[in-house]
Amino acid sequence: MLNRRHLRIKILQILYGFYQDEDLDTTKAKKALDHSIDKMYQLYLLLISMIAEMQGLAIDKIEVGRKKQLPTEEDLHPNTKFVRNAPLRVLANSKQLKNRLSETGVGWGKHRELLRNLHRSLIEDEEYITYMSSDERSFRHDRESLLRMFRKHLINEAPFQEMLEEESIFWVDDLDLASSMVIKTIKNINEEDEEVYIMPVWRNDDDDKDFMDSLFTQTLAQGVLNEELIKEGAQNWELERIALIDRILMKMALAEAKTFESIPLKVTLNEYIELSKYYSTEKSHGFINGILDQLFTSLQESGDIKKTGRGLI
Repeated sequence: MLNRRHLRIKILQILYGFYQDEDLDTTKAKKALDHSIDKMYQLYLLLISMIAEMQGLAIDKIEVGRKKQLPTEEDLHPNTKFVRNAPLRVLANSKQLKNRLSETGVGWGKHRELLRNLHRSLIEDEEYITYMSSDERSFRHDRESLLRMFRKHLINEAPFQEMLEEESIFWVDDLDLASSMVIKTIKNINEEDEEVYIMPVWRNDDDDKDFMDSLFTQTLAQGVLNEELIKEGAQNWELERIALIDRILMKMALAEAKTFESIPLKVTLNEYIELSKYYSTEKSHGFINGILDQLFTSLQESGDIKKTGRGLI
């Protein structure tokens, strides 16, 4: 499920906490990393199931309306476009999703009232009203409308975000990442599909997990040495004056460059520059770029960085 940029982000988050902890307990930090990956996957499943649950709540609302003593014309002849939404029906009927939820223990059991409130607010949302009033009937229209409801409304509701914060310290930070995985899952549903592909935790057998474990371990193992390299590269800057997040990013980049011979240096450099743009200060990416570019060159010359294969310099 997680690509390597996601894994770098998870390691960065855990290391940021690790270097602020006086205990510097590497075993505890590794357990926290593994736990954060598990929680990310649980959030992904929770978000998908939230969308699937909307169909059942819509059906319940229709049934309640029909059973009224004095039903209105709308109660007797409800608009069923939403409950017939093709990708939504695939999600709601997915055995694979139900199995994953059962295996992980993820569900909305204690938050049913929140789900009902999310559905009530959804049917009052402009995106939903526009969809229901449209005469267009196509699979593409259904899928794009469902994605807009998810992106623009469901995950932005304040009570939902409050629940995330209460349930896990990771979930608020992980929401964007998990949401992108949900969006990809829905986009991969095709018109002829009767089942949805639920992403596994790891994409490529154990390759990505090995990458995560090795990068985390080597960043810590090479920490003192790489801090000295950063200090030399920074020249006029005392190490303590460099933001902690920037030091961690550079230590990760140096560990990655020296550990993974098959990853091109340009890829490593670009990845950490991009992360610095998102997680650090406005000027950090230029500072990090300058130091890493200089250090990568000198470490290649000394033989401390070796790359195998064509085009990996």
